[in-house]
Amino acid sequence: MMTSDKTPENFTLRDAKTKSLWQENVLSAATASSEDRAASEIFDVVVVGAGITGLTTALLLQEAGLRCVITESKTPGFGTTGGTTSHINTMLDTSYDIIERDFGLDNARLVAAATMESIALIYNNVKKYNIDCDFSFRDGYLFAEDQSEAQSLNEILAASKRAGVDVAEADHLPIPLDYQSVIVFKNQAQIDPIKYINGLLHAFVAGGGFLIENNKVEETKLENEVHALRCERLNLRARKIVYATHIPPGINILHLRCAPYRSYVLAAQLEEGYPNELVYDMKDPYHYFRSHEMGGKKYLILGGEDHKTGHGEPEESFAALEQYLKEHFRVRSVNYRWSAQYYESADGLPYIGELPSADRGIYTATGFSGNGITWGSFSGLLLKDILLEKDSPFSNLFAPARLKPVAGFKEFVRENADVAYRYIADRVKISKLDSVSSLAADSGTVVKYEDRKVAVYKDGKGMIHALDPVCTHAGCIVKWNGPEKSWDCPCHGGRFDIDGKVLTGPPRKDLQKLDIKA
Repeated sequence: MMTSDKTPENFTLRDAKTKSLWQENVLSAATASSEDRAASEIFDVVVVGAGITGLTTALLLQEAGLRCVITESKTPGFGTTGGTTSHINTMLDTSYDIIERDFGLDNARLVAAATMESIALIYNNVKKYNIDCDFSFRDGYLFAEDQSEAQSLNEILAASKRAGVDVAEADHLPIPLDYQSVIVFKNQAQIDPIKYINGLLHAFVAGGGFLIENNKVEETKLENEVHALRCERLNLRARKIVYATHIPPGINILHLRCAPYRSYVLAAQLEEGYPNELVYDMKDPYHYFRSHEMGGKKYLILGGEDHKTGHGEPEESFAALEQYLKEHFRVRSVNYRWSAQYYESADGLPYIGELPSADRGIYTATGFSGNGITWGSFSGLLLKDILLEKDSPFSNLFAPARLKPVAGFKEFVRENADVAYRYIADRVKISKLDSVSSLAADSGTVVKYEDRKVAVYKDGKGMIHALDPVCTHAGCIVKWNGPEKSWDCPCHGGRFDIDGKVLTGPPRKDLQKLDIKA
């Protein structure tokens, strides 16, 4: 159901102040023509979230004959999809030697098969719906720079082959960096993510689907086998719900099993040396490289310097990434810089399926690590089978309720010990501020002011924005993120803007505004 297209000045919005390369795109798909009709209907499925996971899932379910509506708290691509670098891989952040060790060879083969199905789905969607999104197959090169990395690389190569991945030793590296050894994963891919989801949205709406924008879900209740969704603007009803929100909202066991991270990206123009393929080093965190052409200009897209959300210093990450870029490439200009959020699962594989400890008929997909386009697309395939009650060889492997006493146990303990530490320590180390006038312009911090804790930001005009710093999700103390002008929770990744509005993550409620005098 369609209304008028967006105006040309409405470029893609994102949950951040930095601007990604993809935000140069203009979304031209539109919302439902009759919101009253959507409010009165009982849908088969409400999909919450209009990013790669939500749009893929909704379109696949609609193609299978189900009546679907998408409700989005902001606009399509507002979350991580608008900030991804869109590498589409059979090679994963959790390497196949680790997957085989923790889950067994048969399951490692299933993981590899899942990634191949994801790439095939994206390719087929591009062809079927004639989506102009710069899709192209590329090889992916993984390289070692020292003996220790070379040994690990050999183990990854052998395990990847056992899993059925098309991979081999390579005799060159398509970027001007020194290396000791390198392997190549064949038939990887890349896209422009906003153009791609715009194509999915056009197909969904053309097929009779509804998109309701600026309609955050605030509460759900199951009554007589129908879910009633109380939303920001338009309440909805459906027999099933899919949370395609990167991490499900509210309090859930998956918040203990997924850790939030931010990754940093630069898009630069070079004098020479653009790679025609995808490239990755083996550092921790690793660097990742690709090229993309937009508006007749070519860019190297370099990412890395990841850290847990609310833990590191974003400006330092950007500075380190730019230093690395200029040390290894002849840089003409750095044109874009941005960051985006992802969630690492405790055992290295995503959680896709029914949401534990929730009402019946609520599903989710999360824990994609740095492989969001791959796993977000595959989530649509698996969720379609699960909701249609079809047998799938993947359902148990990726089930959110899976219990792996060995795989991920140390990571689970470590991450939750960190959450407990931050809950206490961040309250103890807050400094006292005698006068907000002493704050520098365009800076934010959490302080003790007049005997209460305050998250205070002074904008460039000297105006004070004061908030209660206690995250409304689980009570941790938020931290200022200067480049993104946001308050980030170091525990579960909730993020809020300067006025306390939820940007992303599991919180449902905004931070409370405080009235303090400058």
